[in-house]
Amino acid sequence: MTLTRTQVRDLLDRYEIRPKRSLGQHFVVEPNTVRRIAELSGVGPGDRVVEIGPGLGCLTLALAEAGASVVAIEIDDVLADVLAEVVTEFGCSDRVEVVHADATEVNWPALFEARADSGIRWTVVANLPYNVSVPLVCDLLDFAPAVRRLVVMVQKEVAQRLVAVPGEEAYGLPSVKVAYYGTSRMMGRVPPTVFLPRPSVDSALVEVVRRNIPAVEVDEDAFFALVRCGFGQRRKMLRRSLAGLLDESRIVAAGVDPTSRAEELDLDQWAALATAAGEVAN
Repeated sequence: MTLTRTQVRDLLDRYEIRPKRSLGQHFVVEPNTVRRIAELSGVGPGDRVVEIGPGLGCLTLALAEAGASVVAIEIDDVLADVLAEVVTEFGCSDRVEVVHADATEVNWPALFEARADSGIRWTVVANLPYNVSVPLVCDLLDFAPAVRRLVVMVQKEVAQRLVAVPGEEAYGLPSVKVAYYGTSRMMGRVPPTVFLPRPSVDSALVEVVRRNIPAVEVDEDAFFALVRCGFGQRRKMLRRSLAGLLDESRIVAAGVDPTSRAEELDLDQWAALATAAGEVAN
C-alpha cells in the first residue's frame, strides 16, 4: 500500500504542486524503496512513529500498512491538505495524523505528551528535507528523549557526518552529538533515481539508537560548548582553538595533547577537557 511514480505525478499535476527547493522537497516515488525503509525501521502494530516531511505520503502509507500509528509533520500547507486526502483515500486515516507544522519549531515534549501516555517510546522514520536534516536530528537528540530510535534518509555526505568517528574527515559536532546520545550505523545507499525531482546527490539511510544514559558523564552544556568551540576552528590545534576556555597546561593535565585537532578527539577526551574547563570556571 503506497503510491506509484505515476500516482505521484498525477497528484502533482492535479494540485499544480511544484516541489520547493527552499524546503528541500524531493519525494520518494519508488514503492520498493519505501517498503524497504518501513521494513528496516522495524515498526509494527502498536508502535508510535513520527514522520517529518511526509510530502504526498509514499512512506506514510508504507508505515501505516506495517500497522504503526504515524504522526506526519508537514510544513507545506498544500501538501498537508493533499496528504490528509491521500491517507483517507487509502483507508488509513485512523492510523495517520497529519500535523501542519514546521518541524524545526515543534515543541517535541509537548507534542508527545499530548498524544500518548507517559513512557511511550517513539521512533522517527523519515525522508528528511535536505536543508534541515542535521539540525533536526540534533534537536531530536537534545529535546525529544521519548524518541528512542531514528531511521532517517539524508544526503550521503550528511549520513557520513552522523556516523563518523574520530580521525575521519566527516567527524564533527553532529558526529559527537550522535555518539554522546546513542549509537549509529549506515543502513544503505539510496540512489537519486527513486526521487522526484531527482537530486544531484546520493542519499543514505542512517539509524540512530538512543542510549539509556549518555556515553560520558559530564556537564552537558559545558561539554557541547567546548566541542562547538573546538570544531569552530577545526584546522587549528587545540591550544589555539580552545585558548579562550583552557590554557595549554590545563589541556595537558586533562591528558590531551594540545597539538591535537578537534577531529582527533573521542568522547572521553572531550569529557576530560570539559571537566577541566569546569574546574577553571569554579
